[in-house]
Amino acid sequence: MKLPDKRCPLHDAIARIKDGDTVMVGGFGVPGTPMTLIHALVEHGARDLTVIKNDANEPGMGVDHLLQSGQVARLITTHLGLNSHAIALMNAGRIKVEFNAQGILAERIRAGGAGIGAVLSDIGIGTELAHGKQIVEMAGVPYLVEPALRADVSLIHADCADPFGNLVYVATAQNFNPLMAMASDCVIAEAERVVPLGGIAANDVHSAGVFVDHVVELGELSEEYSVVQR
Repeated sequence: MKLPDKRCPLHDAIARIKDGDTVMVGGFGVPGTPMTLIHALVEHGARDLTVIKNDANEPGMGVDHLLQSGQVARLITTHLGLNSHAIALMNAGRIKVEFNAQGILAERIRAGGAGIGAVLSDIGIGTELAHGKQIVEMAGVPYLVEPALRADVSLIHADCADPFGNLVYVATAQNFNPLMAMASDCVIAEAERVVPLGGIAANDVHSAGVFVDHVVELGELSEEYSVVQR
């Protein structure tokens, strides 16, 4: 059986995102953030988005471009501390922000990819993180019910891909990208380089191509990526 070639022009891939979609955006700070896909989404103009990302990047970088263009209605994240613009939007009531402990956000996404409806955690009991959430008791211990997270689209960044969509990440880009690649209906991956089928050893694959719908090969990387030195 011949494997499909999933390489796709940048704007054709992003055109699949609609107003009101939930979009997961990979990255751990700068590493693994799909800067080129984010810029294309800004140009595409889909609005009223729910964005799920570990952080809000910094002003003028990454997901902040979506915040500046007014395309984000809700942000599910772990912190905004590096982005004063995001904090100002939240304080002004222009975006809704849902905070999660970092490990809980990762676990909720993992659960979404595994087909699990929710996870139980004692993290956040008695704090603002528990506000509005269901609490259950097991063996006399209270747990928060943390609903699984899924998205309409995941935007992720890989160091290397093959045409079928097998992906390799580098360093901390492995933190959220692999989880998000399993937790959405459509996965769009930008890759710094695309090698022929067989060019990635099986044991080096971090995300299998069966989870990836579209592969966008990057040309020269923009200055936003240059923060990461390898």
